[in-house]
Amino acid sequence: MKWIVDMFTSTLGRKLLMALTGLFLILFLAVHLAGNLQLLKDDGGRAFNIYAEFMSTNALIQVVSKGNFFFILLHTFMAIALTTKNRKARGPEGYAVLSGKSSHWTSRNMGILGTLVLAFIVIHLYHFWAQMHGYWGNITTLDYDGKPVRDLYSLVDMWFQKEWYVGLYVFCMAAIAFHLWHGFASAFQTLGLNHLKYNGVINVVGKVFAVLVPAGFAFIPLKMYFS
Repeated sequence: MKWIVDMFTSTLGRKLLMALTGLFLILFLAVHLAGNLQLLKDDGGRAFNIYAEFMSTNALIQVVSKGNFFFILLHTFMAIALTTKNRKARGPEGYAVLSGKSSHWTSRNMGILGTLVLAFIVIHLYHFWAQMHGYWGNITTLDYDGKPVRDLYSLVDMWFQKEWYVGLYVFCMAAIAFHLWHGFASAFQTLGLNHLKYNGVINVVGKVFAVLVPAGFAFIPLKMYFS
């Protein structure tokens, strides 16, 4: 059991957990975007509703979903613990000793970016996940070839017709992009997977992912709002 305690209390252990949970969440973002792109199909929401029904009723996916919530909380807890410890180690001077050349501003503000992302996740869960599971509001049921399917497309469309929510969504996608800009390559470095031969590839892939995936998420509400 000692290694478990060390994992949660040592700086190295916390960094490893941050990297592992971060990579899992990166994979989740890619899969989630692939599903959300169903919203753009011109079929009245049928493809998205069928996709959402499958994702919310498949037992294996539900286990992964619960694990995703756990990893988000663990990633957040490790980030808070590391940030607190680093601030204590630096003392009152904080980041004053760092020059603009020594680190990118995204790496110096990962805590702020992470807080914005976490706040967005909470809002997003309230507006979609909670209502989808019947904690508030009502969801209409449609008949697809004799099978009842919840009309979750209309729920998404309702929120994506609100200017303030679209603006908030796009802003938070920008925060995720900046968070990934540093976090993607940092996770590989922490796990010791970086090497001079392919560091460049990791950095390029990380930057492309940090731009394209959040941009893909942001495009969906903008397209639905202006359409």
